[in-house]
Amino acid sequence: MSGILWTKRLGSGLLASLALMTAVVLGAPAKVPLANVYQQGAPLADYWVSEKLDGVRAYWDGERLWSRRGNPFQAPDWFVSDFPPQPLDGELWLGRGHFAQLSGIVRTVRPVDADWRSVRFMVFDLPLIDQTFDQRLPRLRELVSQAGSPYLALVEQQRPGSHQQLMARRDKMIAVGGEGLMLRRGASLYKAGRSDDLLKVKRFDDAEAIVVGILPGKGKYQGMMGALRVRLAGKREFRIGSGFSDAERAEPPPLGSVITFKHFGHTATGLPRFASFMRVRNDEPESPGIQ
Repeated sequence: MSGILWTKRLGSGLLASLALMTAVVLGAPAKVPLANVYQQGAPLADYWVSEKLDGVRAYWDGERLWSRRGNPFQAPDWFVSDFPPQPLDGELWLGRGHFAQLSGIVRTVRPVDADWRSVRFMVFDLPLIDQTFDQRLPRLRELVSQAGSPYLALVEQQRPGSHQQLMARRDKMIAVGGEGLMLRRGASLYKAGRSDDLLKVKRFDDAEAIVVGILPGKGKYQGMMGALRVRLAGKREFRIGSGFSDAERAEPPPLGSVITFKHFGHTATGLPRFASFMRVRNDEPESPGIQ
């Protein structure tokens, strides 16, 4: 189907979104919605629930895939050949528990066809600025269905039910290797930044920090890394000494790298409580520039 027919099918609201995406085509990526953490008491009847994928956030601008920080993914032409010429928000995904392998695939400048054939672009939103998620969702379902691409899939959305039902769904998802759930407010507009329109439902919180120091180990970790000193976005620093494998202690994340850690709330001073290393956040593609 031609780009003109796609545009007519989706209607005038899409034209406003395409105008916003001009900056993306010129090399300045769009800012995307980000999630807060779910707390009991949120009005669940207002939300949709889906699986929280352990993938790499990606934004399709109608012509190419971009990372959250504005670097283009060097996906093979055949991978995106049947994607629609409209913006889509989602994640590149290789399946549960395969984040490290996925990040290696999508970061390469010269894509390996055999690797990318196992990757899917899992779409969870349609960036139409003048429509609510309730209105965007049926359009998104239609768009993905008509694209017919084996590498494009829709993240299933359902109603969450009660808090108890949501917790049971979360635990069931974790039991089969998932990370948790995501809630999207049905009445929300597509807008950049962190808000309660999007909520993470997990057994623990997670966050990112920059490695600013590598502290030596003692005892059985003599000659290895004992802990990392990390810096939060607010410039506060603290140590993370758990969650590492022996291999990671022998070759710790380098200074300046971004890591993801899990924690369970915050201390009275505002620092993450019981912080534990999860992984190096190395999913940004190398950027050779726009070709």
